[in-house]
Amino acid sequence: MKTSQKLLPVKIILLGALIAGTLACGYSAKTMPAAAGTMPTVAQLAPASTTAGGAAFTLTVNGTNFSSNAVVNLNGTAQTSNTTFVSGNQLMVAVPAAAIATSGTVSVTVTNPGSPGTGMYGSGGTLAETSSPMDFTIH
Repeated sequence: MKTSQKLLPVKIILLGALIAGTLACGYSAKTMPAAAGTMPTVAQLAPASTTAGGAAFTLTVNGTNFSSNAVVNLNGTAQTSNTTFVSGNQLMVAVPAAAIATSGTVSVTVTNPGSPGTGMYGSGGTLAETSSPMDFTIH
């Protein structure tokens, strides 16, 4: 038997071990955890209150760190189609009459949506961040 024929089984075993070791070491797509996003803050609502049963109106939300795709939330419900970005310090939201039909307090928050990762292994993404609430009074 030739020397090259004797080495063939050894080469096959080594190749198999190399492939198994590569797969076992985790050579696959891994997703890195997203980083913290930018936390918005709500400083002022204008108007500060309204009358129950009134007409629809525009609420101005003043604060800081609003992203261009930030969303105003009324009692935890995102007003995605009603929110307008004015600046990093101001958003406007169209409040429907149905939202102020009865007296009470509405919690107003702002959410900066997260972003998906685009770097190697999905890195570079950010988490969504929501401000502390500010109460809006309906008399």
